[in-house]
Amino acid sequence: MRNLAKLILFFSLTFIIIFTAVTAIKFLSLRVDWAKNLPAKPETTLTLLLTAAHWAMSLTLFSSIVLSVNYAARKEYFAVTAVCCVMILSVLFCFGISFALEQWKAVPPSQSAGVPLGDKGLILTNSLDKNETAVVLLNGTTDPLGPRVVAIPGQRLVYQQSAAASYSLPPVLFGDDTPWFMESLAIDIRLNAEMFRQKFLEGIFPYLIYAGSLIFMLCSLVYVLKFSVWPLANLFLAALVFRGVLALNTFLNTPEMQEIIDSFLNQIIPVSLALPLFFLGLGILLNLYSLLSFAAKKRYDDED
Repeated sequence: MRNLAKLILFFSLTFIIIFTAVTAIKFLSLRVDWAKNLPAKPETTLTLLLTAAHWAMSLTLFSSIVLSVNYAARKEYFAVTAVCCVMILSVLFCFGISFALEQWKAVPPSQSAGVPLGDKGLILTNSLDKNETAVVLLNGTTDPLGPRVVAIPGQRLVYQQSAAASYSLPPVLFGDDTPWFMESLAIDIRLNAEMFRQKFLEGIFPYLIYAGSLIFMLCSLVYVLKFSVWPLANLFLAALVFRGVLALNTFLNTPEMQEIIDSFLNQIIPVSLALPLFFLGLGILLNLYSLLSFAAKKRYDDED
């Protein structure tokens, strides 16, 4: 019971800390992106916060599971009890946060005010390179769609009376050189968060079937954390495996793959159940492999 209480406390603290930190960072990122748009989009602080929380929950789920299972493996807790505990806690936390976020959307927030970004003559460019095309807003951010001058390298200045679309200011402080693997990770996390929200809006049973099967398969990867005698190497390997699961989940949820799966199943089962059944079957196979490996190792030790 003491080990179980420690695992519950570890998972709860890990989930809360990661969720809070990631939500705050994502909110600041969305706030900066919103502030760069001219004119400002009709976003609200609550809208940005809820978007950040949805995104953070997806990342927190994968992170907290891999850290908690790694903790249980290092402490040599009973595998069945640890996996069941992490599964139940993951489902409860995910469902509770999803329910709270949907309830908060009904709160009428006050619209965020625009952020002053510059006075008359504000220069917009896609990079810090002096040889790039630039747009000069003659009236500044007070009239971003008003008269402007377009400066194209090697050509004369072009005056335009008005613009037909809004502008998006370029990143200045952080640059635009995000590594491709970080961009792909952010996209997969966003798509996974959208899938969680879509299943929650469909009802409690579709949500529990989807989230429960995914969590069950993730928790079944506990054997990955026992490949090496080095805990850090096992954690790194588990993180790579979880990244692959996230990418696979995104790939199988694309409309094209859903159509292929639906045509392959020939309406034998609903296509919405295909992915949960896949995760469930893969999780069962992983658990059987772990059980047989444990039995074979125990028998080998008894013979020695």
